[in-house]
Amino acid sequence: MQIIVSGALLALAGIAQAQVAGYGQSVTTTKATTLTTTSKSTTQTTTASGAVCTGQFSAISAADFVSHLHPGWNLGNTLDAVPDEGSWNNLPAVASTFDTVKAAGFKSVRLPVTWAYHFTGSSPDWTVDPAWLQRVSDVIDMIVARGLYVIVDVHHDSWVWADISQSGANLTMIEEKFYRLWYQIGTKLACKSNLVAFEPINEPPCNTAADGAELNKLNKIFLQAINDAGGFNSQRVVTLVGGGEDSIKTADWFVAPSGFSNPYAIQFHYYSPYEFIFNAWGKTIWGSDSDKATVKADFQNLRNAFPNVPIVLGEYDASPTNTEPAARWKYVDFLIKTAASLDISCVLWDNGLDHLDRTTAVWRDSNSLSIITKSTESTANSLPDSTVDDYATTQSSSAYIFHQYGTAVTAQTLPFLFNGNTLSSISDSTGAKLSSGTDYSVSGANIIFTASYLSKYLSSTTAPGIVATLTLKFSGGDSSPTIQIVQWKTPTLSSTSAVASAVSGSDLLIPITWGGVKTVAAVKALTKSGKYLVDDWTSYLGPIQQARTTYSSQFNWDDSHVILTSSAISSVISAGESAVFTFEFYPRDNGAVNAVNFTLTV
Repeated sequence: MQIIVSGALLALAGIAQAQVAGYGQSVTTTKATTLTTTSKSTTQTTTASGAVCTGQFSAISAADFVSHLHPGWNLGNTLDAVPDEGSWNNLPAVASTFDTVKAAGFKSVRLPVTWAYHFTGSSPDWTVDPAWLQRVSDVIDMIVARGLYVIVDVHHDSWVWADISQSGANLTMIEEKFYRLWYQIGTKLACKSNLVAFEPINEPPCNTAADGAELNKLNKIFLQAINDAGGFNSQRVVTLVGGGEDSIKTADWFVAPSGFSNPYAIQFHYYSPYEFIFNAWGKTIWGSDSDKATVKADFQNLRNAFPNVPIVLGEYDASPTNTEPAARWKYVDFLIKTAASLDISCVLWDNGLDHLDRTTAVWRDSNSLSIITKSTESTANSLPDSTVDDYATTQSSSAYIFHQYGTAVTAQTLPFLFNGNTLSSISDSTGAKLSSGTDYSVSGANIIFTASYLSKYLSSTTAPGIVATLTLKFSGGDSSPTIQIVQWKTPTLSSTSAVASAVSGSDLLIPITWGGVKTVAAVKALTKSGKYLVDDWTSYLGPIQQARTTYSSQFNWDDSHVILTSSAISSVISAGESAVFTFEFYPRDNGAVNAVNFTLTV
């Protein structure tokens, strides 16, 4: 996930002004509300202390709302971008994107919104730009018009101005500003339908039980604000949050506010294990019994803490950008089915670089998409097998058929996790089906591709790269994994060294001639004296993780370059000695052959 992170107080005649006297003091309003109710809907017909709505609001329970969220999708890095929509890697949102999302099988959209740079006034009103409020409202309307459910939040404000965990945090200001912000959002969105829910704040920093108690207070201030804003807000579903929207901290410290009629669910986020999801320290494998037990325990812990409360997994991701396919599919499959077993609805994080290419309306990983949108607790998906041992010295993956340049073509055996299914067919990119017995065969838990079939694509001199993509269909499940046939040889760099001080303060882009899959698997970094450049504790990890660095923090890549970040360069300068960066590629062989070295000298 790339986390790259608005509203005016409407001066409505005849509406009582909420009085905010400061930190710790109550919020009061004068209410004169008459509601006409039926068993299914509410019609607001007279004045209230906040917005006045016409028409009906069909009340929905939190459990029903949450059940309609799954599967859900996040419009990430868009309205939450800093300082404004379009500032990051996406163009402003357009309605057609939500057509694409719905067509893919998603039922809801979480709408992250950063408001921090759209305040036009200061204390005590904290007025928000009406144009920004209108923009948020318009995007919500785009989503709802397609019958999709919506969760709208306050997003990167959590660290821009609302970090209650900081030493010396001005809680008086934060609470006042938080109330005023949600009063304005609540007023603007008060008459939205029951398809729209509110989330008070995204991933609020939280380190202690005292922080947790303060976040419980912010949940209450949020509820007070939207109820004071009037309209249909007293019946609107809300997804309340605990510390960091972390499953453990939420289970430990979250306490639901009392005194409000809003149906509520609890929202949490999950990006674990961190090292796999974010390609840190060479962790490119997943799927051991221990890996699965950790996910299950984290989810079960939250469900045990709140057995009768609807729960939303509002963000999770295993991105096709930086995770190995077979490991990714196993992870997504297990996460989705574990969540389903505990009645947890899931909303996929997508920052525009991960899953949906919003420009072309093409999903980057069709197999992950099928698993996410179709699988249930009982779905038995067939998946390619891959290395699960953290202490292995090499990494295998049945998502690929790797053939090394300069060698003879031979039959290839790929272990698969059939999960009770049988292989129905294999098709190439033209849709032509391979011939069972001639092109491939199945033996036990293995799919074997013949040398004669692979020779249609491969020879000792075939140009390196992905030369074919095969799609597999099985008798059951919702998974349709692909196998990429790859000719590989060791990539080459346009240069093999640079002077660290000469490139200090910026990222270093090193032109590369790729030798197969255009992805960096991991980067090892050692000083000339043999010290680990960063994270020396990785010496306790397995061979293909020792001395490895972290994607985006120390290394990156694009179509034409491998990249050392400014942080990596600073680490070399700070170390006071030259360092060798070993760029490793798939297939991973612990740097033995399929790797190249680059030296930063001091």
